[in-house]
Amino acid sequence: MTPALAGAPGPVPAVGDRMRQVLEQTGRCVEQDHASLGTDGFGLSDTREALRRRFGVAPASIAVTALVQPARTGAVPRETVAGVRARYGQEG
Repeated sequence: MTPALAGAPGPVPAVGDRMRQVLEQTGRCVEQDHASLGTDGFGLSDTREALRRRFGVAPASIAVTALVQPARTGAVPRETVAGVRARYGQEG
């Protein structure tokens, strides 16, 4: 993974339907800012779509996460993040 992402712009969001702890291990392998989104075990009975929304691994959550780190560094205007959050009904 490290050679494939060497020198690439970040951030690197890692997303999965599994424990976030596993995804956080990939952060050691990349030089970019890293964010992990995982379900920490479903344990609930609902549709995958509903569970992904609940645990923050739905497409809208991924979009917000991918913008938050660049917004912290000034590479993306904070208003952009706020607009995406508003568009998808995400809390700030």
